[in-house]
Amino acid sequence: MTKAIKKQALGRGLSALLKDPENDIKSAEDKNADKVVGSIVALDIDTIEINPFQPRTNFNEESLNELSTSIKELGVIQPITVRKLDYNKYQLISGERRLRASKIAGLTNIPSYIRLANDNESLVMALVENIQRHDLDPIEIALSYQRLIDEIQLTQEQMSERVGKKRSTIANYLRLLKLDPIIQTGIRDGFITMGHGRALITIENHDVQADIYQKIVSENLSVRETEVLVKNYQESLKPTKSKTAAKPNAFNVEDKQQKAIINFFGAKVDVKVDAKGKGKITIPFHSEEDFNRIIKLIQS
Repeated sequence: MTKAIKKQALGRGLSALLKDPENDIKSAEDKNADKVVGSIVALDIDTIEINPFQPRTNFNEESLNELSTSIKELGVIQPITVRKLDYNKYQLISGERRLRASKIAGLTNIPSYIRLANDNESLVMALVENIQRHDLDPIEIALSYQRLIDEIQLTQEQMSERVGKKRSTIANYLRLLKLDPIIQTGIRDGFITMGHGRALITIENHDVQADIYQKIVSENLSVRETEVLVKNYQESLKPTKSKTAAKPNAFNVEDKQQKAIINFFGAKVDVKVDAKGKGKITIPFHSEEDFNRIIKLIQS
């Protein structure tokens, strides 16, 4: 507890310096800038505004409350990072969870690293720091990479150097943004993984993507099962081989026909047709009650 209090007390003299209008520091060349920049300063929470460049948009309320309880007991162990905007006015670069939890805990000041940065530098610092976090979902990371491309004009190669990730890794995240928005939301909410998303990217038709996504969620399919499902769909798009076409009795069961059978029986009906046009329909049931239900449908 004593260590926490000492940590919170760091920079009290510097805080007074920053509140002196005659010592307003706006650039590295200003008087006393060397005393402030890079130091840990106890700043009034009310003087810190949220970073508009923050890529993270979801904050778990339960997790924030747990962090708030920890802060009440131990203080803010890791200082936040801010940039100076104006006299006694700062903008958060990183540490929004700590700032939010400190407010919940009722703190009036928070230990902060002070940086002097323009908007682009602030954006890069915020995005790069957040990309390194382990609790960001894949879509948040992908959006962070996209912002670095759109707003800072960084290439994937340059981003690779800045964030310490392979170029191929960055490319895989960015490709997730080509998915249907519903699927992107599914990844963010944890219904499917990035692996499922990467399998679905190879399908350009968003309606088909959405249909397979619903199947993944409803049947709890693994990434491997999803890859097989996507592969089967891609195979179905290929032209029929000439030797198969030469057999007049052979035919393909269309997706809409199979869907009609599935909808009728309310079960995952399997339809198979061989090269001679012969086939079978398999109707699964899960209980005697389910079996009797199917019998009634057939007899009706």
